[in-house]
Amino acid sequence: MNGPIRVLLADDHRHARQAMSEIVGAEPDMEVVGEAASGEEAIELVDRLLPDLVLMDINMPGMGGFEAVKTIKGRHPPIKIVMVTVSDDAAHLFEALKKGAQGYLLKNLNPSAWRDYLRGVAFDEAPLNADLALSILREFSGRKPASASERARGEDGTVMQEGLTPRERGILQEVARGQKNREIAAVLGLSEHTVKNHLKNILQKLHLDNRVQLTRYAYEQGLVEGE
Repeated sequence: MNGPIRVLLADDHRHARQAMSEIVGAEPDMEVVGEAASGEEAIELVDRLLPDLVLMDINMPGMGGFEAVKTIKGRHPPIKIVMVTVSDDAAHLFEALKKGAQGYLLKNLNPSAWRDYLRGVAFDEAPLNADLALSILREFSGRKPASASERARGEDGTVMQEGLTPRERGILQEVARGQKNREIAAVLGLSEHTVKNHLKNILQKLHLDNRVQLTRYAYEQGLVEGE
């Protein structure tokens, strides 16, 4: 990525956009290139401005955030989208991921957490924040961990070809614990470059798109247990 991270803000509340603009604009490596007050306007501005990253509110008049994300990702797959909301409902998180979003931020998080997370999303290494990791854990904690035979099968009964090596499983477990690439590298005695290559292979093998989906998969399959 050459130059600053170009960010588009989409929220129907002017004060919310102003707050996000102040957080993003305070960083020398980030730049707000546009603001939208609806899903339709967000799509129009994305088509015209082609930002690197979109911060999208879920609830907006007219077309909501989820449908706007689906449309944007259909037209511009490389653009990263982070949902911004006051809700920590795991169902909202999963719906955002199904529509193509790369991340999910709570509006009440500390601004410094926002900046670190947005950089992580922009450079494909954003960990799941602790609050949402806990939401995922709660979502699946009441379920019996999958057996070895169950892990090999999908929801429709077809065999899932994981094919993960022990090293890849170890990296997947660290991702699900919210570790960044450099932290995973330190824990496992690897280089960051090696960790990135393993993550690409894991995503391809599991047919997943991002770290949050990996986290959900790890909890669903019983590969990670909450402390």
